[in-house]
Formats: sequence, structure tokens, C-alpha cells
Amino acid sequence: MNNQWLAFFQGVIFVKLQGKGAERFINRLTRSRVPIWHVTRQEEQVITFSCSLRHIHKIRKAARTFDGEVYFYRGEGFPFLMKRLLKSSGFIVGVCAFFIIILLLSNVVWRIDIGGASPQMEHEIRKELASMGIKKGKFILGLDDPETVQQKLLDRVEGLTWIGVEVKGSTFHFRVVEKNEPKKKEQKGPRHLVASKEAVIVKLFVKKGQAAVKRDQFVHKGQLLVSGLIGTEEKQKEVAADGEVLGETWYKTTVEMPIATEFHVLTGRHVTKHMLEVKTFRLPIWGFKNHSFANHKKDEQIHSVSFLGMKLPISYVETTYYESKQTNRSYTEKEAELHALEAARKDLRAKLPEEAEIRGEKVLQRQLTNGKVKLTIHFQVLENIAIGKPITQGDKEDARRKKHNEYST
Repeated sequence: MNNQWLAFFQGVIFVKLQGKGAERFINRLTRSRVPIWHVTRQEEQVITFSCSLRHIHKIRKAARTFDGEVYFYRGEGFPFLMKRLLKSSGFIVGVCAFFIIILLLSNVVWRIDIGGASPQMEHEIRKELASMGIKKGKFILGLDDPETVQQKLLDRVEGLTWIGVEVKGSTFHFRVVEKNEPKKKEQKGPRHLVASKEAVIVKLFVKKGQAAVKRDQFVHKGQLLVSGLIGTEEKQKEVAADGEVLGETWYKTTVEMPIATEFHVLTGRHVTKHMLEVKTFRLPIWGFKNHSFANHKKDEQIHSVSFLGMKLPISYVETTYYESKQTNRSYTEKEAELHALEAARKDLRAKLPEEAEIRGEKVLQRQLTNGKVKLTIHFQVLENIAIGKPITQGDKEDARRKKHNEYST
């Protein structure tokens, strides 16, 4: 037969003819256009040959008029191979189940290794990992990729400068660099407290030093607030002035808010597809339905597959399509103004110290141009304006002259 591969997939049977008229039987098959090959005479009345399994019914039909015996003593090819496999199906199922179990266990988190972190930081990281589902016994294929895990940890765990995330087999490796916050240096040298900006004094809390200003007094930037020189001219003593000077400061900001905006929001509908990827070829394994969303957002996660710690050239791909729709949002001029005010407050709070307090606000100017509300706002803020300044020799001489003038007067 010319095409041996075709014969293998169709199946080949080996036939033995025994009896008188075996040659006539062969000739009858030839006239019926049954292809046969490997025709061999074994004995005087015994002939063997091979033919395709799909012609077996013609051989059986011809055997009804044959005086001798017709034996099908062997079969080869794909159909017979499948038949033998089905007979030993228990063994085949066991082997397949073994490899599937090993493959699954190779993609389960068995260890989480965190290096370079203090015990307290390690506890915080493990607690955050657990909230993300990264713990022993979880399938790696269903977890976030290392880049996403890294970003989430940096966003959620305070005190992290950098963290490296690597997945090797069934182990997550984390390498941590913590923030080294410098210790606050104690003020050892003598100093004054001066104003960091223009303000009106509201309250004074002097722990060390001598107050140089009074309540409701306007002060300029750099003006002395609390002196570090105490005592008389003859027994003048230098100290590190300490305390708080709360002053009312002023900020002016300009903010714009569009009256009408267009943006996309997710509707909640989504379609998820699961595929196996080998190089550039992707084989769908679940989720064959295509989405019909006019607008959508695509989220794709690719997970490598390991077997006994070895990374296979196969990846598990989970692709989710989220439906989105365009939404128009419109404000009245008054609503846009209120949102603009709130945006200005948030922006100012982000720039101020935590203990600062916004005490008042006043809109200086309103404009409506090009579909936007533009506000110029004046804010009144209560904050600590005192900062340290080392005492110099000139400060000492100025203090002596001031005391001398007061004495002369």
C-alpha cells in the first residue's frame, strides 16, 4: 500500500485462507477492487495477505462462498491500538490522574519566604498577603501576578521602600527594603523661634525661652517669636527655645470645575475566558462565549505553569471583558461651585501639616467661561508658624542694646 500512514489510521487486518480455491478467493477480491498486499503462500492450500479494515465486510461476503476457512488472525493500526488502550483503561486513567495531581500540586503555594524585614514588618506583610489570598494551600494560577502583588504591598504596607516579588515553583520569595526614618536630632545648641511666614498671632505656648510677641500681633516672615536668651544682661543665659506659636495664615487658590463631563463607568456585566497559551497559540479551555459589549475594558492575567519546580512553556491565561458605558454628568452652576470648593479644600489640606486647621474661606472671584466654573478662593488657616533659628553673636549684641535702651529710657 502506497500510503502507510493512511493504512495505520484506517487499521490493517491480516487474513489467512486455508482450503481449496484460495487463489480464486484472492482473484474475487481483486475483481471487487479490494486492495490487498503482502500476499504470501504459506503451504499448498494456505495463503496469507493484508488489507484495510474498512474492507472487512467485503471479505466476509466473499467468505460465504469459499469452501475453506477464513481467519482474521491479527490487526494493526490506530483502531486496534485504541481497543487495547480501552481494555487497560484503569491503568491509563491512573497514569493520567497521577500526572494531573502532580501538575496541580506543583501550582499550589507551599511556602512564603520573606527576607530583609523586621519581625513586625514581616507580620504586617503576611497579614496583607493573606487578605490578597496568598497563603499556603492556594492555587498560584488564581492569584495576582508578581507585579500586581508588588504594587499592592507598596500601596498598603507603611514603611516599605521597595519589595521584590518572585515566584519559583510553588514558593513566593519576597525581598524587603524598609524605610530608614532618620531619628529626630535633639536640639543641643541654643536657638530662637522665628516666624516661618506672615501671620497674626492667635495663641502662644512657650515651654522654654522668652516670648517676644503678643496675641493678635501681626508678624513678618523671619521675625523673632520666642527668644532663646533669658535672664539679665549680667547673667544672660542661652537656651534652646521651645514651644508653639499658632498664627492665622492666608492662602489664595484658583480652581476650575466643568459643568458637564463625559466618562465611562462599568455596568457590572462581564465575560471571562480561560485559555492555555503555548508561545503565540492559545487554546480555549473554558468560557467560549464571545462578549457583545459595544464598549468594554479588558483585563488579562497570565500565569506560568510549573511541573515539579520546572517552568513549563505553557501559560494559563484568564481574560475578562467588563462592559462599560458612557455617562454624561451635568451640574448646575451652584453645584459646580460647591464641588470646586471641596476640591480646593482637599488640595489645600494635602499641602498643610496634619495639625493645621482651616478656619475660614471666602470666594474672591467667580467666573463661568467655556462651560467651566472658575473660583478664586481665600482661605484662613490656623497653624504653627514657629521654626528654630540658631543664636548668633549678633543676636546677643542686639539683645544687650535693646536692654540698654530700655534702661536708659
